Amino acid sequence: ANLVLHQTVERIHVGKKYGDIPRGIFVVRGENVVLLGEIVSEPPRQQVSIEEILEEQRVEQQAKQESEKLKVQALKERGLCVPRADTLDEY
Repeated sequence: ANLVLHQTVERIHVGKKYGDIPRGIFVVRGENVVLLGEIVSEPPRQQVSIEEILEEQRVEQQAKQESEKLKVQALKERGLCVPRADTLDEY
């Protein structure tokens, strides 16, 4: 069965904070539905503005990228090479 979702929101979690971005109506084809359920309880989180959560998400992604760069650099110094995900062949 297809799903029509009305008044949907995208919830972004960063640490113990979250922000909701209103997305409107979504139509999901039935073949793409694996599981549908309701979250009964969540750990306590602080709701913040969309701008604040997007900024925190950007900062978190930047930190992960820097960490990954340092890891790759350390491996290169030891003579090892890690292929990037975007350069791998798809079979």
